[in-house]
Amino acid sequence: MAGVMWLRCVLGPHLQRIHRSPDQSVSDDRPGRRGWNYQPRSVEKHTDSILAWASALWSLSYYSSPLLLCYLYRKGFICSSKLVPVTQYLGTVLLCLLGVACLRGYGRWKNSEYLQFISILEETKKNHTPANKKKVRCYDFDFSYWPADFNWTEVNSPKLSKAGVSLLKPEPRLRGAADGVLHSVRTLPCHVIGFLIAHSFGRRMLYPGSVGLLQKAMKSMLQQGQARLIEELDGQRNKLVSCDGNEIDTMFVDQRGGGGQNGQTLVICCEGNAGFYEVGCMNTPLEGGYSVLGWNHPGFGGSTGVPFPQNEANAMDVVIQFAIHKLGFQLSNIVIYAWSIGGFTATWAAMSYPEIQAVVLDASFDDLLPLALKVMPDSWRPLVQHTVRQYMNLNNAEQLLKYQGPVLLIRRTRDEIITTAGPEDVMSNRGNDLLLKLLQFRYPKIMTNEGIRVVRQWLGSSSPLEEASLYSGYEVDDEWCTCVLLSYQADGEVLYPWNVGADMTLEGRRQLALFLARKYMRNFEATHCTPLPATEFHSPWKL
Repeated sequence: MAGVMWLRCVLGPHLQRIHRSPDQSVSDDRPGRRGWNYQPRSVEKHTDSILAWASALWSLSYYSSPLLLCYLYRKGFICSSKLVPVTQYLGTVLLCLLGVACLRGYGRWKNSEYLQFISILEETKKNHTPANKKKVRCYDFDFSYWPADFNWTEVNSPKLSKAGVSLLKPEPRLRGAADGVLHSVRTLPCHVIGFLIAHSFGRRMLYPGSVGLLQKAMKSMLQQGQARLIEELDGQRNKLVSCDGNEIDTMFVDQRGGGGQNGQTLVICCEGNAGFYEVGCMNTPLEGGYSVLGWNHPGFGGSTGVPFPQNEANAMDVVIQFAIHKLGFQLSNIVIYAWSIGGFTATWAAMSYPEIQAVVLDASFDDLLPLALKVMPDSWRPLVQHTVRQYMNLNNAEQLLKYQGPVLLIRRTRDEIITTAGPEDVMSNRGNDLLLKLLQFRYPKIMTNEGIRVVRQWLGSSSPLEEASLYSGYEVDDEWCTCVLLSYQADGEVLYPWNVGADMTLEGRRQLALFLARKYMRNFEATHCTPLPATEFHSPWKL
């Protein structure tokens, strides 16, 4: 029995924090610390440091392997006479690390806190009852060892999981059979290079939060954020398994029992390309009293996989399924809130689940391609276009147009990330293009050339005072605009696009264009990464 327990300690996860004693109830208000960092004994502490350094060196070697292999080849080390002693040296190092791991297991075996933890974890894996899940949630440990709380296949056919959820695909160009073959041969190098770029530095440039070294640097901050969510807000961490087999790390804070109306609404948060739910945009709706479900992109934090569009959509789908089938929320009580690149999964959810109550997009863009072309050399333009459309097609606007519900866009007026000309040029903010595409689709008779012109003029306002001056200069009557739209809606037209404005004067269409622009978009005087205050988080406008 002792040998089995020691082996479990050797192979067990790294324990980081104890949020509360497994024997202490959530409602226990006894004075003292709510949670504390796990304190390893001397043997475990030192052996853990050695293994951590070995892991860091391996990560560094992995990312620098192309340069390292080139250097070794030029120095003549890649030959049979040199590889044999190197292999022997590596084998010795691995044996030493195995011995260190066994010593670490011995140190854990002598620690009563770790023994209690590993016993609870093993019991939960055997018997996944609510009582055992509650006990295992008292600990923060390597998420790969966390038992799964929900699987996509529980509510869907496993046969559908191979292809993943549906995505919008770029329309292929029509070609003849002969032209198609010749074109495929000519573009084969572009396809190969594009694949290599997307699966190497391209993905990491687009989603830097998936880089292991960055996650190691942020480890302490992420642990503190997670401890706050669990210990102060009674958050529940869950592992979801998506249709592609990726494990998605989620955090749910339930505020339905708080007595406020907002708590009955669930806000699902979609983070940015270096955002984690532990320190990301979850805080904004939490401060507003909403129930909140946050999740990490594939490859971020405890989530597995890589953040390509298909994997992202698969992850978003299992999050929504979990919210419906396990958390008990109706789609009509779910709001999708996204920051920056999270707009892709938010608009996908809106397109795929049209019954969702509303969508709020903060500092998001219409399409990735213009932003990718901004940072890459002009000579690479054809290659960038192919790579983005084939492997990283974040077509937010195209997906958003499929949604019929309320939408709110929040534009950062000093945004330095999603502008194509710099933060000082607010007209180059791609959020403008997202607004224009949305309005042009929903209200085509209003958004004629003149309507587009006045909305662009409004978007170019450099301050709230200039914006208000422009609005009053066109004598926009909010009450009249509302009455016009309500009367049109009452005539039976429900689904967009609407024909309202077809028989209206030029002045009337201008008023409606500005009125709608201000209803669909709010400005926030800040840079891209400034946290959004709860006072700026509003339910989208609807008639």
